[in-house]
Parts: sequence; C-alpha cells; structure tokens
Amino acid sequence: MSEHTLQKKVTDAFQARFQQPPAMVVRAPGRVNLIGEHTDYNDGFVLPVAVDRAAWLAVAPRDDGWATVRALDMRNDEKTFPVDRTPSSGGGWSDYPQGVAWAMLERGMTLTGINGVLTSDVPVGAGMSSSAAVEVAFAYAWDQIGEFGMKLSDLALLCQKAENQYVGVNCGIMDQMISACGRAGHAMMLDTRTMERAYFPMPQGIAVVVADSMVRRQLTGSEYNVRRAQCEQAVSVLKEHYPDITALRDVTPEQLDQHRSDLPEVVHRRARHVVTENNRVLQVARDLYENRMDHVGQLLLEGHRSLRDDYEVSIAELDTLVEAAAEVEGCYGARLTGAGFGGCIIALADEGAVTDIEAHLNEVYDAVYGKQPTVYVTLPDNGVARMA
Repeated sequence: MSEHTLQKKVTDAFQARFQQPPAMVVRAPGRVNLIGEHTDYNDGFVLPVAVDRAAWLAVAPRDDGWATVRALDMRNDEKTFPVDRTPSSGGGWSDYPQGVAWAMLERGMTLTGINGVLTSDVPVGAGMSSSAAVEVAFAYAWDQIGEFGMKLSDLALLCQKAENQYVGVNCGIMDQMISACGRAGHAMMLDTRTMERAYFPMPQGIAVVVADSMVRRQLTGSEYNVRRAQCEQAVSVLKEHYPDITALRDVTPEQLDQHRSDLPEVVHRRARHVVTENNRVLQVARDLYENRMDHVGQLLLEGHRSLRDDYEVSIAELDTLVEAAAEVEGCYGARLTGAGFGGCIIALADEGAVTDIEAHLNEVYDAVYGKQPTVYVTLPDNGVARMA
C-alpha cells in the first residue's frame, strides 16, 4: 500500500473504533541492514537504512491511566493496559507498547492514557525490525502527547531497554536507532558504543532489493541469546591477555588469531565473525562514499559467508536466494539481513537489473522449494515523524 493509503486506513479505523478523529498519526519505519550483522551488541559498527515500509499509529489522549490499542494486522486484536503502573506482560504483540510504557515509567515520566490504532506494512519476522518500528511509534507518540522533548537517540535507547528488559530479547541498539534517526537517501553508520552517527548517500541508480524467504523466525529465547553469550565468553577469555578490552569491538583479527587455542572452537568462530564484520562495515562506508560498488558487493558476499559458516545463523533458503541473486548481471552482491534463522536477504543492484533479479529469484526458489519469495525494492527513507 502507498503511504497515503496506510495513513487513511489507520485514521479511518481510529474514527470508526473511537468515534473521534485521532489527535495525531505517527509513522516509524522498518529497516534493512546493508552490513554489520550481530555487531551491535558487541559495541561495534552497523550500516542500516530506514526503508519505505513502516508502522503507522493513529492516537489520541484520554483522561484516565489506561491505554486501549487495536492492531489491524492482528485480526483487529485489541488490548487495554494501565500506563500509570507497570502493565503485566501477555507475551503477544502488545508487549511492545506495554514495554515502552514500562520504560518511560522507569525513567520517571508520567504517561497520559491513550486510544490507538496500529497498522504496518513491515513484514513480521522477516528481519526488517517490525518490532522496533512499533516501539518507536508508540514512544514518539507518548513523547509528543506528554511534551517530554526527548532526543530521538534517547528515545531509541528507551525502546531498546523495553525490548531487552520487558519483552526479553537481548537486541542491540541498531533497529531502534535507525527507525528513530534514519535519513532519506542515506545509509547511517552507527558506532554502537558512542552512539555517534554518520550518514552516507546511497549512489544514484542503485536499488536495494529485498527478498523475503517466507521462513519466519522467533527470537525470544532462541539461538540469538546463545550467540550473545558466546561473544561474551570470548571477551571474558581474551580479557585475561588484554585487560583493556570490554567487547569484541576492541579485538583485532591478529589478537584473536594469537589466542585461538584459548577459545572453544565454536566461540572462536563466533568472535571471528564479529571482528571481521566490523572491518567490513567501515570499508563498505568508505566504498559507498567513493561509489566503488563492485567492492561493496564483494564485501556483502563475504559477510554472508561469515554469517553462514562462522556465526551459523543462515539457513538453506537464505543461501539459495543469495547465490541466485549474485548470478544475475547487474547485481553487485547479496547477503542475509537481520538476525538470521529465516527472514530476508538484500541485494544491491543496478536499477535496470531489478526485473531480472526478481525473475531469477522466483524461478530458482520455486524450483528448489516449490514456492516464491516476496521480492520488492526499498528506498532509504526518513526516521520516525508525526505525519498528521
């Protein structure tokens, strides 16, 4: 759907449910990550873009301490929860707005009750950060209603806290930060230790093609948390030799190689992915600036191999899509995007090659798996904003 259609959809649904127009409509985008996977919770570098797919929230204040929120994409499921005290977790989609309310209360904010209607065209479970988009939309709406004046970067950190401590997913800061702070036409390089951001224009004529494997993943309590613990284990061992390191961000490839025998083999491979991936992020940012797309493509493919072999978060369907995309003339490179275990790949390609890429992906995927991926082209878009 177009943005106008989504804004009208959520506005009309709010009017029908609450018999009044919304006070505002907030849009918060999903994202794809060009490179820098599983580096963000290791104090490393990431290079995401906010995409032209987003969560849309129509909202109005109410005069009690409660929130009633309807999710149009969840069969009009509606939840009511308190915002003047910590709401009880139910384990479903409403944990995201409830977690944001909890994090704001923890910060000492007095929240206004709200009525809200939510819709989104960010695919759920595809590795495009549908949950972060929802969190950022609600946080921004409460910030606007309460006139708290939060900086967008602080708002992102608050949403990360909600997902870590309330929802129970140990995600890094990338997803929330790009949803809050994205810039149209640009990739955002984020230093997840200092929160310093730098924006790099995407070269003209380059398309970001996303192919959804249609394999859904669930992160809570999954291998994601296992990977995070393995990275912390590597730091703990290496710290005995290098007392100044606090995260894998501080480790060089040479240091990791030198102490390979001190680490369990699987922990060494996890650490090797993170250490080499940080270097890839910095190089891709330079290459984008200098429009060296051939080298960018090589680094994307190298990053995918590292995620597949060292971090072991790819699956056969994602590998098939990456290999198929790379076979098409005009495609510079491809890799899985997101945490893995399902979801999407991205490919960077000349705009003129998009049709050929889509056709080839459909043909190969159908031949191997008897189904077709959902393929679409995304444009780097702005972060969260009040649209009406």
